[in-house]
Amino acid sequence: MPEHLAIIMDGNGRWARARGLPRIAGHRAGTENLRRILTACTEFGIKVLTLYAFSTENWGRSPTEVRGLMNILESVIDRELDELHANGVQIRHVGRIEDLDPRLRQKVEQAVARTRGNDRLILNVALSYGGRDEIVNAVRRIVADGIPPERIDEVLIGYYMYTAGLPDPDLVVRTSGEMRISNFLIWQAAYSEFYFTPAYWPDFDEEELRKALFHYAQRERRFGLVVQPSA
Repeated sequence: MPEHLAIIMDGNGRWARARGLPRIAGHRAGTENLRRILTACTEFGIKVLTLYAFSTENWGRSPTEVRGLMNILESVIDRELDELHANGVQIRHVGRIEDLDPRLRQKVEQAVARTRGNDRLILNVALSYGGRDEIVNAVRRIVADGIPPERIDEVLIGYYMYTAGLPDPDLVVRTSGEMRISNFLIWQAAYSEFYFTPAYWPDFDEEELRKALFHYAQRERRFGLVVQPSA
């Protein structure tokens, strides 16, 4: 069982289009799916879940869609926070929080502060997140802190990442059939296992998650090494 599961939640728009619905209806359906996946993760014993909710590139979508997405995310916090807190979920934000609308930013910060002491499941919400941007941000902070070049190594850079203190993802899942990582956790996922499914995110239920975990369990993780055959 992976300790850290990361999911690229993709396919909301195509899910809606297949049903003759506007794209925003797909995003709403996608947020409704969050509850059952969170429940399944706690039942399966996963300790860290990172969800790719909105990338730095997504700001380039139409203003109407972006505004609708932000409204949906705000309503999810309003609707789900009490239950998440009661169920021991610790919420963390991953990304450029300064990009968010002040009201949404305040709600995200309040959710993070309120759930900080929970430890049943850590939920990283990658919102206004980009993997390359994260690395650039880490390098800038290292330079600003005056750290000499000879002290810079992988451990130090990891300390300056948004996910500092957490294990790297063991498994990265992408829904919708696309087979790319789209600038997601490109530092942390260097040795992650990947699983791509044709299921759109709103259809990615507990059974689909079980399939992904089953495939992960069959893999042999070598981290660049050669596993010697047993005698």
